[in-house]
Amino acid sequence: MSSSRESVIRSGLIAAALVALSGAALAQSTSLPGVGRPATPKEIAAWDIDVRPDFKGLPKGSGSVAMGQDVWEAKCAHCHGVFGESNEVFSPLVGGTTAEDVKTGRVARLTDTSYPGRTTLMKVATVSTLWDYINRAMPWNAPKSLKTDEVYAVTAYLLNMGGVLPDNYVMSDKNIAEVQARMPNRNGMTLDHGMWPGKSLKTAGKPDVKAVACMTNCEAEPKVASFLPDFARNAHGNLAEQNRLVGAQRGADTTRPPGAVAVVATAATATAAAAAAAPDKAGGFASINALLSKHSCSACHGVDQKLVGPSFREIAQKHGSRADAVDYLAGKIRSGGSGVWGPVPMPAQTLPEADARTLAQWLKDGAKK
Repeated sequence: MSSSRESVIRSGLIAAALVALSGAALAQSTSLPGVGRPATPKEIAAWDIDVRPDFKGLPKGSGSVAMGQDVWEAKCAHCHGVFGESNEVFSPLVGGTTAEDVKTGRVARLTDTSYPGRTTLMKVATVSTLWDYINRAMPWNAPKSLKTDEVYAVTAYLLNMGGVLPDNYVMSDKNIAEVQARMPNRNGMTLDHGMWPGKSLKTAGKPDVKAVACMTNCEAEPKVASFLPDFARNAHGNLAEQNRLVGAQRGADTTRPPGAVAVVATAATATAAAAAAAPDKAGGFASINALLSKHSCSACHGVDQKLVGPSFREIAQKHGSRADAVDYLAGKIRSGGSGVWGPVPMPAQTLPEADARTLAQWLKDGAKK
């Protein structure tokens, strides 16, 4: 329900912002000569990419389940798992829905307190929410890089893994309403909030923009806390390293004393700082860092910290002593695969052989900054 409501609200806010932007630019250009100009239709169109639940804004195109599987394995599986079930990096996308849910449009397990989790397909009510988010935000290391037909295809494959669409289905702008009619939780969305910006969907009442409904008879906010004795603080390893890196939950850094503020740097900031501190010698870390950024390696690997995959230092320690380390590592970089560091696969990479061997030599030498 919340994701559908957010999609509805977001669509309205984006539309309002675009109108305001165009109007402000026009006013500025007339009241302050030489400062600013009206936004062109092409510039507005580049921002106006949201797709609403009534499919307004949906571009023409199509994609098959089979095509979606190819896109998924190359660009999605390393974060979401081969079958969309992974809970290692992001919350699971697939699972918890049944054929009966497709018939009723209401996921029964959402009311089952014994079921262990809530996947995306259990919660989302509109197929437009999936299409829109995949189109604007995926893959997470290269958002908006998917072609329109690829978005149709990968959306179809995701729904196929959830048992919503058959293996031979081709999803398009022409039949997306049929897909909506099969969404497992399509009847789980409410329009009682009155926030739908238009008359294309029937909504109840006026929006409660003054928050009257939720600002009366308020209960005191509960405080949830836990206590960990000092002697047991690091008994089972650093808790901060035992949470996935995406999401609200963060374990305490149990290698530090209670109350200490841990400074967590991303791989990008760490490598940027190292590059700034070190001179760019031939073959030095700055040139290596440029290759890591160019081929998006830093999106999944940190130099000395685990992200989606192992850190470069861990790879160097495990494989650097091999007699054929450069050949082996260059081959693994280009071919990808899974099983060496866990079940989440690394997709095959299309970087040139020379770049792969340069990175492999750096790993063999210890992944030094």
